[in-house]
Amino acid sequence: MRSATTVAVERGEPTGSENQTARDGRVGCIRMSADEELAKDLGLLSAIAIGIGTMIGAGIFVLPGTAVARAGPLAALTFVIGGVTALFTALSASELGTAMPKSGGAYFYINRALGPLFGSISGWANWLGLAFASAFYMYGFGEYVNQLVGAPAIGLGPVTISAAQTIGLVGAALFIAINYMGAKETGGLQIGIVLTLLAILGVFTIVGLLNADLESLRPLAPEGTTGEVLPVTAIVFVSYLGFVQITSVAEEIKNPGRNLPLAVIGSVVIVTVVYALFLLVLLAAVPNELVANNDTAVVEAAELLFGQYSVFGFSLGALGWGLLLLGGLLATASSANASILSSSRINFAMGREKIISPSVNEIHPRFGTPYKSILITGGLIVAFLLFGNLEILSTAGSVLHLIVYGLLNIALIVMREAEPADYDPDFEVPLYPFVPIIGTISSFALIAYIEPLVIALSAGLVVFAAMWYLLYARQRVESAGVFVGWILDRSEEMPDAAVAAADSVRPDAAREPAASANGGDFRVMVPLSNPRTERDLITLAGAIAKQRGGTVHAVHIVQVPDQTPLGRAEENGRLDAESQKLLEQARTDAETFGAPVETHTVLSHRSFEEIFDAARSFEADQVVMGWGPTAHGRAESRIDELTHDLPCDFLVLNERGFEPDRILVPTAGGPDSELSAEIAGLLRDEFDSQVTLLHVLTDGESAEEGEQFLEEWAAENDLADAELRLEDGDVEPAIAEAATDASLVVIGATGEGLLSRVVRGSLVLDVLEDIECSVLLAERARERSMRERLLGTEEE
Repeated sequence: MRSATTVAVERGEPTGSENQTARDGRVGCIRMSADEELAKDLGLLSAIAIGIGTMIGAGIFVLPGTAVARAGPLAALTFVIGGVTALFTALSASELGTAMPKSGGAYFYINRALGPLFGSISGWANWLGLAFASAFYMYGFGEYVNQLVGAPAIGLGPVTISAAQTIGLVGAALFIAINYMGAKETGGLQIGIVLTLLAILGVFTIVGLLNADLESLRPLAPEGTTGEVLPVTAIVFVSYLGFVQITSVAEEIKNPGRNLPLAVIGSVVIVTVVYALFLLVLLAAVPNELVANNDTAVVEAAELLFGQYSVFGFSLGALGWGLLLLGGLLATASSANASILSSSRINFAMGREKIISPSVNEIHPRFGTPYKSILITGGLIVAFLLFGNLEILSTAGSVLHLIVYGLLNIALIVMREAEPADYDPDFEVPLYPFVPIIGTISSFALIAYIEPLVIALSAGLVVFAAMWYLLYARQRVESAGVFVGWILDRSEEMPDAAVAAADSVRPDAAREPAASANGGDFRVMVPLSNPRTERDLITLAGAIAKQRGGTVHAVHIVQVPDQTPLGRAEENGRLDAESQKLLEQARTDAETFGAPVETHTVLSHRSFEEIFDAARSFEADQVVMGWGPTAHGRAESRIDELTHDLPCDFLVLNERGFEPDRILVPTAGGPDSELSAEIAGLLRDEFDSQVTLLHVLTDGESAEEGEQFLEEWAAENDLADAELRLEDGDVEPAIAEAATDASLVVIGATGEGLLSRVVRGSLVLDVLEDIECSVLLAERARERSMRERLLGTEEE
């Protein structure tokens, strides 16, 4: 039954979902997927303090002993090389950060530019790398406190927890609690720690300069040390983990366009100067043998240098020892504090992009922090503290970050070359492309100088992250990334291998669903006529389109009187204005979910019947529509039911609103109830809905048989986590009773034939009259014989 003429007056271009994220909000009582907003609490000083506080701990108080033992006075050069290497990545991070000031930092940029496969690798590497580093810092914190108090080890059966581990666990709990309470408290604490730490180091440097002897630096390169410069640089590079972590809290930095580059680049420059100057002074002021292979070299050096002075006959050696011991405590504490802050934000960003469960997105109602993310990260830090050692924790953190830094520089090149429309940085890297190329090569090259065991462990994590994406995240993430899109858009120009590789790693949501008749993305068509019900229908369609990685097609079907030619009606400005208003609202509502939307106006001499022709015209995979005036238990009219098969699956929502919080799915088996289960699963994934499956026992069916049927049916339809409910007696009262606890009933279309419904009525209509909540009718598209149309199918 084709209409005489169909005119598409307005067709909107799809809005890309590439940079769309869901928004936190409510439409009526509908809970939507959330992109939480974090408060902008961090100023320039707080941001610099996060960078310096993370970097300065291991470089000053732990690594000089190892560096001097292997490289002699050239150890100062290794810190300079490490700082220059970090500076290249810092420049790239600054540009990306001002273009995309989002929580997650390097992970977010890599995921956006290179796609979710590399996003998964960088996210896991950055997150776990910081968790490893945080555990390392707290372990060092425990060592320093233990030197002060001499705490005993604790034996727990066959497991012995050292004093350093025990103290580190207490310290970790403290800093996790501080981060839980909010970024402002964290930034304020960080400023105090860093300023105090720099003051202590300044006093030591002054005393050291007063006792410096340049002869102590000779020979500058003892025999066998020149070949150790790059390997030692790889070891000490763990001291530069902090600068990129500033970008992890970019979403919380005031005026990020100005403050973020100043904080990132400034922290690297400041720390590099402090490292080089401090180490030179240390080696010039005390014998090199005192420093080499001594994890507490700075404390002993301070005791020696300050001990040359006295006040009122009292030696200042104890003062020097105490100051530098306090400095060690502050350095390790500030590093751990900043790392916990940054790592939890990466976890938060991964949840927002669905690399891991979006449930970590929840913001604390009082503190405004991603508290679940912080607690998860804290749990990892505690586990690493219990089962790791200092060497594994520190070097694993270094390798994982070098992987991230290399990918970050590549991400900058991709964004520059692809030139996405929304990429508009306030700061641009000078000397492009040399800076990111050098940053990429130097980052990956340093990995070769790490211990092979640590490289193997890190490679295992990379494989795990890739498999995590392919087996878990690929089905959930929505964005394919700028690089994949750039390749596929130029598929005719690119090598076949590149196109095939890009297509093979795309998320499922960016692929062509097998069910799509037109070979394109999944299309959900929404015929609109009533502004009062528009939002409910678009909300349902938007949720489905988002979960399937598809497009919403909002269609306003305008019925024109038979006396008026459609071509003449097209010139009616009033109709066009009304349609524009309705479709613009539909577009806004659909885009709330981050789902692409196209809008259409169709002029027809018919209204209800035109829905089916429009579904064929737009090659829809699913139609979401309101309850029509001819409702009789199926989506189509009786004439269409007798003469045509549905062009696609249909979902029909009554006019009682759309509240998917508690969903009831009655089932006795059959294709339409399977569609009900499919839709319930999509709504559960989108809205965290509670799903209940109801089976009413038939005559002669035992409770055991009914329970077995329902369990098997739930497992087959991916609803194994749903609540199962069995009832006995008449179907209509049983559904009505179960629906009293539901906000939405999703029920399959009647399987009864047209003749039986004319005589006996429709189960769906009877249920609709007996319950007060919303009802969603689901009807699967399938071929039916004339006998089935008249007499019905054997199963309902």
